[in-house]
Amino acid sequence: MTQTDAVQYAADKAAIEDLMARYLFALDWNDFDTFAATLTEDAVFEYARGTLVGRDNIVEAIRGFKERIVEIYCDVDGNPGVLRHVLGQTVIRVEGDRAWTRAFWWEVSNGGPRNEAGRLTPEVGSFGIYEDELVRQDGEWLFAKRCILNEFLPGRESNAENPVLAMDRAARDAAKN
Repeated sequence: MTQTDAVQYAADKAAIEDLMARYLFALDWNDFDTFAATLTEDAVFEYARGTLVGRDNIVEAIRGFKERIVEIYCDVDGNPGVLRHVLGQTVIRVEGDRAWTRAFWWEVSNGGPRNEAGRLTPEVGSFGIYEDELVRQDGEWLFAKRCILNEFLPGRESNAENPVLAMDRAARDAAKN
């Protein structure tokens, strides 16, 4: 890899990490315009409730999900829970104007018990793996496909294989086509 290639690769990875963070901040703060801006027009979104196709369909479904989730997640006093997503280890592979990621995520809420000082403690409510395919459009990285695996839901957990190996294979297969 030339120095120019290495600089571009580093810039692409930084832009993708930024996109991933913007997606989660938008999701957690119900900023649906910013959330929509992270997706291609024809994005595919696979999650526990099914598969959605198209930016508008995805945003509409997530907006409805976020409106209902406050009825499920509550703090110990019965108030709507505050949910925040956190990314753990993230692997990014860039091949020209396409990229793939695998990232560990978990969702933290204020739904835990009160501590000795009377403060609510955090609670990990869910966790899993993001399997992403991204494309560069007009110089900007966007999610073309996001598959959200939930390690705690039967049928939605990741495979026994290292997710990074599966990502590398997907990238190699895409390069052949």
